[in-house]
Amino acid sequence: MSTSDALLDAVTAGVRLIDLGQPFFTGMPCSPNHPGFRMTLIRRHGDMVRPDGGSAANELIITGGHVGTHIDALAHVSHDGRLHGGVDAAEAQRGGRFGSGGAEETPAMLARGVLLDVAAAHGVDVLPPGYGVTVADLEDAAGRAGAEVRRGDVALVRTGWARNFGDAGAYLGQEEGVPGVTEEAARWLAARGVRATGADTTAYERIPPGAGHRVLPVHRVLLVENGIYIIEHLNLEEAAAEGLTEFVFMLAPLRIVGGTGSPVRPVAAVSS
Repeated sequence: MSTSDALLDAVTAGVRLIDLGQPFFTGMPCSPNHPGFRMTLIRRHGDMVRPDGGSAANELIITGGHVGTHIDALAHVSHDGRLHGGVDAAEAQRGGRFGSGGAEETPAMLARGVLLDVAAAHGVDVLPPGYGVTVADLEDAAGRAGAEVRRGDVALVRTGWARNFGDAGAYLGQEEGVPGVTEEAARWLAARGVRATGADTTAYERIPPGAGHRVLPVHRVLLVENGIYIIEHLNLEEAAAEGLTEFVFMLAPLRIVGGTGSPVRPVAAVSS
């Protein structure tokens, strides 16, 4: 049996998809570093009626590339003027778009996903504001899940922070901070060769109380130093409630030429 036949048989046997992202809506929480999401209907039913009685509505969407559930392209962050692979950032961004590391180069992903439920490992629904997720936390979460993080995986870190998504002030944590992976924990993931990693917060970083998004060391470690893609604003609550640990992870970014990120709708595929 060929690989394609085996995949078709698996799908035929029954696959259920679990959303891992947040919905997009006007007024949704957005990092202060990025323009927000706006949608409005520019044509409503009845504005124009065709001779046969038919009518159509459509919308105008304005958004930054790093709003809502999205993936960071490698062009998103530089350090000392260099992108991943030593690419000169100033040269790469000439002409109003990136000629290297742009969103159109970000691959679609079909990979083994691992849910590292750090909040559950701590016995809480939500980690405290400003909490730094350590190497020990990731190891404990992996042990609890019985799922070792391996090369090529997509590792998703649950802090429980998605429960605050309806309260933009709490979710962004400008005053109290936001939990997130520490620089050392990011290096632990990089050493295991993950293809991408994501979290249920606005920035894949520990945001200390009152500090805001001033420095992003984890972005440097993952994007610049190791070429590992970052997925932000995930919603891992349903996956956690279902007890998912290992699953088929699927994601497809928009091919935005020269962009630094793309909205995505990631899903976990499990047997129905």
